[in-house]
Amino acid sequence: MTVSWSAYRRARRRSRQAWAILATAAVSIIAALFWFFTAGQFAAAGPAAEGPTEAPVFDPAFMKPVHEPNTVPAGSALAALDGLAVKGRAPATDYSREAFGQAWLDVDRNGCDTRNDILRRDLADVVFSEGSTCKVTAGHFREPYTGQAIDFRRGSESSRAVQIDHVVALGDAWQKGAQRLDLKERQSLANDPLNLIAADGAANQQKSAGDAATWLPKNTAIRCHYVARQISVKTAYGLWVTAAEKDAMTRVLASCPQQQTISAG
Repeated sequence: MTVSWSAYRRARRRSRQAWAILATAAVSIIAALFWFFTAGQFAAAGPAAEGPTEAPVFDPAFMKPVHEPNTVPAGSALAALDGLAVKGRAPATDYSREAFGQAWLDVDRNGCDTRNDILRRDLADVVFSEGSTCKVTAGHFREPYTGQAIDFRRGSESSRAVQIDHVVALGDAWQKGAQRLDLKERQSLANDPLNLIAADGAANQQKSAGDAATWLPKNTAIRCHYVARQISVKTAYGLWVTAAEKDAMTRVLASCPQQQTISAG
């Protein structure tokens, strides 16, 4: 078949255009990946955002220790991470919040439910309802996940602004070993102050059941503490991590190799 010179030139032009489009797309993808791992969600190095570097864990003045199946060893969080099993997620089809007992039980038997214990632990200038030493009605704090100053006021709408986050989300825990725990151990996991932080409501909703591979606090200053706390909880309750989750945790801890494990009590 004979091809005319003009047809040949048109084919060459289309070929060059196609290669140019592919090159542009490749550059865009590389740039997006670079941003994602340096300036985006998983950025760990660089200047820390202005915000807390850690969150409260245990206040012996009014809290009692919660039984944990395993002792969290003192020492490097990286070493503790290496001690966790790496597996895939188990199915989540049979997960329910009720598998971890009634929400906000008084598992430490100090006379106050867990939600109020955590508000009392994390807020400053706490105000209790009249005649109560448990029910927190007001307070304020520098919220750890966003670094913003937040006022708490109890009310049908305003209470949502401050929620109690499970550092290791219960849905995540269920898919990574909590199914093997008995009910009492799951109740402890859901109410253990090591696994609970008062947090911005919107940030908590955004996190949902995410692990470190899918969500990290916007406040980069607390990420080392946050990841070490997740590792400590998973160690305490014999939970595992996925490969992607371990990679994300390792990237965060690379900026703070001296980060220690965290324990309650």
